[in-house]
Order: sequence, then structure tokens, then C-alpha cells
Amino acid sequence: MIRTLLHVLVLSLAWGSHVHAEVKVSVLEFSNLPNWTSDAKSDALTAFLETCPDLKSNDWTAICAVGQHTTDADTFFEAFFKPIKIETTDPSLLTGYFEPELQASRAKTGRFVYPIYQKPPELPKRGRWLTRAEIEDSRVMENRGLEIAWLDDPVDLFFLQVQGSGRLRMQDGTIVRVGYAAKNGHKYRSVGKELVAQGQGIYNEHQVSASVIKNWVKRNPVDGRKLLQHNDSYVFFREISNIPNHRGPKGAMNRSLFPMRSIAVDPAFIPLGAPVWMKMDGKEPLNRLMIAQDTGSVIKGAQRADIFVGSGPKAGKEAGRIKNSGSLYVLLPIKRALALSRG
Repeated sequence: MIRTLLHVLVLSLAWGSHVHAEVKVSVLEFSNLPNWTSDAKSDALTAFLETCPDLKSNDWTAICAVGQHTTDADTFFEAFFKPIKIETTDPSLLTGYFEPELQASRAKTGRFVYPIYQKPPELPKRGRWLTRAEIEDSRVMENRGLEIAWLDDPVDLFFLQVQGSGRLRMQDGTIVRVGYAAKNGHKYRSVGKELVAQGQGIYNEHQVSASVIKNWVKRNPVDGRKLLQHNDSYVFFREISNIPNHRGPKGAMNRSLFPMRSIAVDPAFIPLGAPVWMKMDGKEPLNRLMIAQDTGSVIKGAQRADIFVGSGPKAGKEAGRIKNSGSLYVLLPIKRALALSRG
């Protein structure tokens, strides 16, 4: 118990997070990482260099400077980092997410009737505001010029809020990108679990996906509205104009994400910007070096990560298939990792 508590204290000091849980920290060698040599890591190095200039600690700054001039990714990571594994009593879970591309309109029409809203000026900076049901049923947002665009499907709007960003293909063919601006302060509640609970045995948890929810809401529009409103959380957006169409959306570090290299993590356990070796189990196992560059309201725990798969419908289908156990190994600057071993 004393050793566990010491590790919690060291984690709190190591990158400014405060962990209130029993934590097991194992300091490893690269030879301990499953299939470390199987991945070509040049893309991971490119992703790492995208965000490492924003890491202000001296050790990260020095490593980033060297990385700007390296061409051998394997040697670079092995020379300047040491892997650690952080574990709690929570089970591991690896999932996927994507940037949707949705048909949209700048104006409300007979087809496009579901608005994407900007942040209202009265939204408090902290605390809770209106619930999803209250926002939608009270019409408090209407006729105020807060609409960025309109969608033609309520489930698309719902999952755009879950993803936090997306591409809108307007009717004239132009692309508009939107990103997270704020939320109403309420916690996310899973509509998938609610559908299973209400379904009287029709669905189990493993059968429910975004497409299943979308089809169910379409078949049951009245109950479908109530199902979506089970999630009190509501997200507001802002229009983003400074990202080229070929780049990924911006993550929590305000930099573009890289498909199958960027992951969302819990920064209480994994520092943003850190490389992370991922071993994913399942029918399609994955061994790959990722970079922690995003966060998510449902991404909680030391062995919890969400893989950014890419943009558009194909990426959405691939992301929907990812739900596996696995292991995450964080690569820290050597002195930081060794400090943990002395805890």
C-alpha cells in the first residue's frame, strides 16, 4: 500500500495531474513492449513533432529539438524515452472515433431542420446550464442568429456533438469545418446503454452502434427524440477556417490530429504530447506507436484510449468496429521515468 501511494504522489508531481486512486507503475525496457519492432514509426514521429513544440518543460523541449533533425524514428524514441505502464483497478478499453462529414445547409429548409448552434452568450463558464431536453423543447436558442448550419438528421447532430468536430458539406459543394466551443455542463449519458435498457432484450450492449441507434430513431421518431434527450449533455460549436481540408481536425492540444496515430487519453494518467505504445487485442490486433493529442469526456482511466481513425463515412465505419481490451505503455523522458522507479 505504501508503494502504491508513493506512486500516486510521484504521478501528481510528474506532470501536474492529481490522481486519487491506487496506481501501479511499472518502469520497463523497450524489449518488454509487445511487438515493438513491428511498427514503422516515421508517421508517429511526424505526429509527435506536430505538438512537441508546445511542451514547455526543459526535458521535453530538448527532446523535441533533437527530433526536428532526426530521420531514424526507432533510434530517436529508444534513445530519449523509457516506457512505463500505469495501471489502476479499472479495466482497459480501446475504442475509435472519427471526424464526420455531413450534408448540411447554411439556411433552414424543408430537409435541413436540425441546427448546429454557436455558444450562447449567457452560457456560464462553470456549472450547469439547461439540459439537452430543455434546450430543444424550450426553443431558447431559436431566432437569435446562433445557427452555424442545419443538418437533415437528428442522430447526425447528436453524434457530431459526441465527436466534438466535423466537416459540413454544403449544398454548393463547399466544406465548412466546425469544432468544439463549449458545453452545457452536464455529464454525458450513454444512449446506447439506455436503448439496451429500454429494449426488453431486443439489443445487447455489443450490438448497439451508431448505425443501430440511427435506424431505431428513424423508425421511432417520438421515442427516438426521448432517447437522445436521455443524454443531458449538449455541445456548442465554432466555425474553423484555418485548417486545410487535407489535415485532420484539431485536438485538445489545438493541433491537427493524425489518423491512426493520434489518441484521446485521460491526462490525469497520460500527459498530452507523450508517445504511447498501444497493444490492442481482438480479431484485428494492433501494435502501434500513438501520440496522446486529444481528450474526451468519457475517456477516463490509465488504460483507456480513443483512436482517431480519420474523417468521413469510411472512417466512421472503421471507428465503430473498434472496441477491445489492450495495453498502453507511456514513453516518458528517461529521467522522468526513472524518477517513478524510485517511488
